[in-house]
Amino acid sequence: MIQVLVLAGVPMGQGFTTTARPNPHACRDASELIRRLSAAQEAADPAAARPPISESWRRSWHAGIDTAVSSAPLVYDRDTIADARVSHPLGRHLPMLRGLLRRVADETAHLMVITDGQGHALWTDGPRQVRYAAEQVGLNEGFCWSEGSVGTNGIGTALATGRPEYVYSAEHVARVLHRWSCAGAPVTDPDSGAVIGCIDVSATVDALHPATLSLVDAAAQLAEAHLEMEMRRRDETLRERGMRHLRALRGERGMLVTPTGRLLAGEPAEWRGLRLPAPAPGAHLLLPDGRQSIAEPVGELFLVRLPGPSGVPSGGSGSRPGAVRPLLTLSLLGTERPHARLDGRRLPLSLRHAEIVALLALHPRGLNADRLSLELYGDAGNPVTIRAEIHRLRAQLGELVQAKPYRLACEVDADFLAVRRLLDEGDVASAVRLYRGELLPRSDAPAIRIERDELAVRLRRQVLDHGGTESLWSYAQTEPGRDDIEVLQRLDSVLPPGDPRRVTVETRLDTPP
Repeated sequence: MIQVLVLAGVPMGQGFTTTARPNPHACRDASELIRRLSAAQEAADPAAARPPISESWRRSWHAGIDTAVSSAPLVYDRDTIADARVSHPLGRHLPMLRGLLRRVADETAHLMVITDGQGHALWTDGPRQVRYAAEQVGLNEGFCWSEGSVGTNGIGTALATGRPEYVYSAEHVARVLHRWSCAGAPVTDPDSGAVIGCIDVSATVDALHPATLSLVDAAAQLAEAHLEMEMRRRDETLRERGMRHLRALRGERGMLVTPTGRLLAGEPAEWRGLRLPAPAPGAHLLLPDGRQSIAEPVGELFLVRLPGPSGVPSGGSGSRPGAVRPLLTLSLLGTERPHARLDGRRLPLSLRHAEIVALLALHPRGLNADRLSLELYGDAGNPVTIRAEIHRLRAQLGELVQAKPYRLACEVDADFLAVRRLLDEGDVASAVRLYRGELLPRSDAPAIRIERDELAVRLRRQVLDHGGTESLWSYAQTEPGRDDIEVLQRLDSVLPPGDPRRVTVETRLDTPP
């Protein structure tokens, strides 16, 4: 939750104080205040400034910021900033934010700036004369306003502290910014808990009132409220899809957890609202009571079974046989060892059996022996061979595999079908996170090859067209994306200087395939 710092409303041309803590160095004349702050900067005396500013000065000096810096550094040019904007969650709410701040920006010569979580300015809006002045110091799209880049400022300091901040004139470390004042408030993603951006209003010293801080704080809180409403709508959809995995436990205690560690459904109820460590497929997850469990990926969520007092999963004493349809979960993406889970019980699958269940999952109404043979073997197929394979598959799945036509008589949750659905919904970030590699990469079955290639091409295209930096990076960690030159070149153009991921990208680009 954003903490509100309220500044006393005083006319510009005078000093200001905070209502939370009076400033012992406040003065009545603005020029006197600027002289004192400038002298304190020259003397490296942080005690002359308000506590938030003195702490920011120390961070800036430690980062080696030169007071003679002439501009914020450029990180995105016009050709690459569109990629940085495309998947940023605040982009969807830009009209709302502009509507809230436009009256101030248009009528009193203020500039609105919206950045990402690293302080890279993605959008600005304001009158032409203010934009022209701002361009002289890099207060424009594509420039970085973190404290580590340009020192104390309303954007970078708000991102560093995680709370709204007002920076006045000579409180800036860079002398070129002494004619500017700015008020910035960070925006926190309610899903991940990470700071994803900053909303800032800036103006020349004689135009920005300290009360502007309340305005940007309100805008940031409104943006967070909209993000939370979006998250709650997604949660409802995910909960509906995921509850069948809890029902399939048949009395065993378990939880549905988001990739960011939020408990979405399950027991115990007192853990609701807690954030667990972000789960990883097949990895141990530390529970709030100190025990460990395994996080099993189930579509876009993770299923976490709660161990009993002995440390093993609790028994199913509360099961209700026949109360729910069996659930078959298929994990077929990017693995040499495909497997299924039947009501949570792991079942290894041979390649041929994995191909059959994948095709039956793609055709819920079923396939006859001739059609299934054609899909698996092409024109050289033989229905007799199919009948033999189905007989062996039934040894694992029992009556879940029915005949006339061959079909799965259960609920099915397949990872490749979930990626398909997410792409249909335009959720590229979730699709690429779930895509752990190609569908059954060792399969030569004609229908599997078609599905594999179609899914791979479609995902790659959407990542390049609509994915943004994080989705591009996630895709580059998959086997098909690891050496994809176009993806790596795009990452090389959109990752800002100093991003540690650049080393990996540049190394792969320099390494011959």
